[in-house]
Amino acid sequence: MRDLYEVLGVDRQASASDLKKAYYRLAKKYHPDVNPGDKEAEEKFKEAANAYQILCDEDQRARYDRYGFDGLRGGNGGGTGGFGSVEDIFSAFGDLFGDFFGGRSSARRGPPRGADLRLDLQLTFAEAVWGTTKEVKVTRQVACATCDATGARPGSAPETCATCKGKGQVVHAQGFFMVQTTCPQCRGAGKVVKDPCEDCRGRGTRPETSTLSVTVPAGVDDGQTLRLANKGEAAPGGTAGHLYVVLHVQGDERFHREGDDVLSEVPISFVKAALGGEIEIYTLDDDCKGTAKIEIKPGTQPGDVLVRRGEGIPRVGSSGRGDHVVQVKVEIPKKLSSKQEELLRELAAELGEDVKPEKRGLFGRKK
Repeated sequence: MRDLYEVLGVDRQASASDLKKAYYRLAKKYHPDVNPGDKEAEEKFKEAANAYQILCDEDQRARYDRYGFDGLRGGNGGGTGGFGSVEDIFSAFGDLFGDFFGGRSSARRGPPRGADLRLDLQLTFAEAVWGTTKEVKVTRQVACATCDATGARPGSAPETCATCKGKGQVVHAQGFFMVQTTCPQCRGAGKVVKDPCEDCRGRGTRPETSTLSVTVPAGVDDGQTLRLANKGEAAPGGTAGHLYVVLHVQGDERFHREGDDVLSEVPISFVKAALGGEIEIYTLDDDCKGTAKIEIKPGTQPGDVLVRRGEGIPRVGSSGRGDHVVQVKVEIPKKLSSKQEELLRELAAELGEDVKPEKRGLFGRKK
């Protein structure tokens, strides 16, 4: 895969405005309307959109800058952008292409599509790691059952719009160019309602609150978005929009996530660090409540890490898991008993260490 900045033709210090300008330029150059039937242009069009989708998101851009494509694994779109087709790009950035091509892209896509909706969903750390299913309530516009979404009173029917002759688009002059835009009379529907339905007042849709099931895959991260296709607002005579669920993951004081890897810190005594031994740690197993024993080698130093391969975060959309990185924190006791101090002084003498002398009182007694 090509470097995302190379795709857009900008340097790594490019501002948000620079990214947008670069994307505009490439989108106009490789747009399917300008290059009909050109598969190579279509691929470059999608490549530019995918690059822009990642770099215009501050969080994804930061991960990409630090880790490259590996930092995007499990992120929205699997690390290479979320657009698999030109139609996906039109859905996400349709307003841009309306400016470029006078709305022809919208007309080419066929039936109108309802508005997209956004929902914020809170998850625990364990739910994000292992996945879950959540029931959510959503209030949205649905097709009116009384008039079959026509907007017309039962027994009547919408009439062809006289302004656009049913096309939903009108053409007007703008300087030297002829520009095609949405019809202001029927708002792109191509029809007008003279005798409106009483239940939906001619809109063809009505509000409804329903419960939806959201399946959260294992390995999702904070800020990622799930798309529930056609679960957004209904559009009379067309298809429903999408529901975008933005995930907000609570932290866990025992673990720190870095991509698909998880980091944890384990305190050990300086004696165990010197002599070695076995310790118990928290793991991601059993909904992040599991434990495991790991071996501490003699001579372990503060900050040393032990890597448990394949015991990290599950990778979204693929097999395998990241790693669990355990960092050792050697704890030094703040207070010692007389016996402990005596033993340490004997060890210091054995090692030839020049340590602070023990405190003694006026008559030679230890303080």
